[in-house]
Amino acid sequence: MATILYAEDDNALRNFFEKALEKAGHHVIACSDGERALRALKFADGAFDLLLTDIMMPGLDGVELAKQAEVLSPGIKIMFITGFSAVAKQDPETSASAKVLSKPVHLRQLVQEVDKLIAA
Repeated sequence: MATILYAEDDNALRNFFEKALEKAGHHVIACSDGERALRALKFADGAFDLLLTDIMMPGLDGVELAKQAEVLSPGIKIMFITGFSAVAKQDPETSASAKVLSKPVHLRQLVQEVDKLIAA
């Protein structure tokens, strides 16, 4: 299916969503913060189909990570999972095509939205 870079600072949520996405057939590289995800992006040289990221993380936040992802990996699809959806939508530099899911997110909804975004 897709190769997904997932950045989430909540360990339990990250593990839970990572397993659900892998069970749905996706390859997931999960990172505990934006800096680690950025390093993975730089190292992967365009290998990711989707950046799935929380917005509010210590250090490099998800919005800044998404901006850098679009530069490093043109064409990468972006999805935010957050309790702060208005933050992503208000930033004019965030890709207009980025999908925003508000927490709490049901696993079924997450997998369906990821599949739709990948197919688009």
